[in-house]
Amino acid sequence: MWRRLHLEDTARVLRAVMRRPPLRNAEIAFALAVTSEAAFTVTLGVVSFRSGGAAGVGLVALLRMLPSAVGTALITPYADRTNRVRVLAVVVVVRAAAIGACGLLLASDAPLATVYGLAVVATIAMAAFRPVHSALLPALCADTDELTSANVVRGVVEAAGMLVGPILAGALLTATSPSTTTLAIAAVSLASAVPVLALHEPPTIRPAQPVRAHLGRELVEGIRTVAHQHDLRLVFGLGFAQSAVRGAMNVFVVVLALDVLDTGDGGVAALSAALGVGGILGSFGASLLVGSRHLGAWLAIALALWGAPISVLGAAPGTAVGLLTLAVVGTANAFIDVPLFSLPVRLAGDAVLARAFGVFEAMISVGVALGSILGPALIGLTGVRPAMILTGLTLPTLALLSWHHLTSLDDRLGVREEEIRALRRTPMLGLLPVPIIEHLAGRLGRCSVPAGTTVVEQGTPGDRVYVIARGEADVIGNGRRMATLGEGDGFGEVAVVDRIARTATVRARTDLDLLELAGDDFLAAIGAHGPATEATRDVVDRRLATFRPMTLGA
Repeated sequence: MWRRLHLEDTARVLRAVMRRPPLRNAEIAFALAVTSEAAFTVTLGVVSFRSGGAAGVGLVALLRMLPSAVGTALITPYADRTNRVRVLAVVVVVRAAAIGACGLLLASDAPLATVYGLAVVATIAMAAFRPVHSALLPALCADTDELTSANVVRGVVEAAGMLVGPILAGALLTATSPSTTTLAIAAVSLASAVPVLALHEPPTIRPAQPVRAHLGRELVEGIRTVAHQHDLRLVFGLGFAQSAVRGAMNVFVVVLALDVLDTGDGGVAALSAALGVGGILGSFGASLLVGSRHLGAWLAIALALWGAPISVLGAAPGTAVGLLTLAVVGTANAFIDVPLFSLPVRLAGDAVLARAFGVFEAMISVGVALGSILGPALIGLTGVRPAMILTGLTLPTLALLSWHHLTSLDDRLGVREEEIRALRRTPMLGLLPVPIIEHLAGRLGRCSVPAGTTVVEQGTPGDRVYVIARGEADVIGNGRRMATLGEGDGFGEVAVVDRIARTATVRARTDLDLLELAGDDFLAAIGAHGPATEATRDVVDRRLATFRPMTLGA
């Protein structure tokens, strides 16, 4: 698990992702979105502190986060039922318009309540952007390692956005006004629509009936998916805890810079930018997670590194200490996002993936809102320094408590990875996008068959498809050996697809290790993906053209 860090590892991952136009456009869109979000958060924090102090910062964050939790949950079902690229484009335009309107209202000295109301709209749009983007990204990837690479790069661009956004906001706030700064941020936000519109979602087949008729039921289905899966519940729960600490930290940074260190607006931007610097440095290490089979363990490690520096800063506040410790938090953030957005893809099916990520984004919004309220409350009870120490210790404690289960999850997913590699070698299943094949692998059976044993018999009903993970088998038609199958070869699909009797006998030539898949699961998987459907039809037609018994039998 521990390997030497090399700059070339990060460069290799970046090149691999950025040379793929769909992934490149997705990453650029995300970079522009998070840059504008980081800049908007800093600007709004300064405006709210000037009008209401630390309590004002926390209240505005609460007003932004809670509605976004509800809004995200209502928007993401559309992404599971319609074109995710189209949904992404709509939320980008809505967000840019809302931020631009905030800038115009600030310029006209309008009541801050109206500014905050539009900030809520912008936050809802950004909260919807993330889960839809997270659900779209796996469909653009060829396999799990490429998905991990894409999430690593997403961490790199998010870290860069967290650095550039506050620097942009700080420079503009120093040189101009909050209204001009906000209008510039709106322009950056709108620019993210350009790469989004260049995206084309792969031809995944989804239900065609109107979304509105079943919106409530599908929203509940997304919540149920998370609630009923212990592993997914744990991963999202840890993400919720991290977001709550982040919400409190956003308040701590403003109070620390303006009250304790007395560094002014530029100090808020500088401390926020330190997170981005750490994120960029951490990205060099996060590239080593590509191909790692220990993402659960890395999640625990990153949690501990996220919280501990906040406690250190509370114990020894200072500008230099603040920049250093927040850079460490940024480094941990580069690591934590990879498992937080890679593991759920392996635990939830594509049909509910946007809704599952929507539930997660809602949890993040509630967590940030909760932290934004608890932060000022703790400051009022204990003072800023003890509040930071107590808040920072939360995540290392949770990391320790969840270590055993997360490493156990790594072991179980490691076994599934071997099965996915076997599925990828078959022409019928190798084209499936990451979420579908991950879901399929979770429904596999596995059996061992001794040499000489008949696996399927010609003329009998067939309701299962098989993939050879190890060994060889003979295909026998009308008593004559027609072919020998080896590792990665599949059989049984003709009877399942055409709903006919087995067209040939398959007998173990050597001891076999087989992956079994129920016919309904197989049909559901290939039926959800156009290219896989065509590949399967081609395999079935070729096999029937090679050998077709005189009597097939139903």
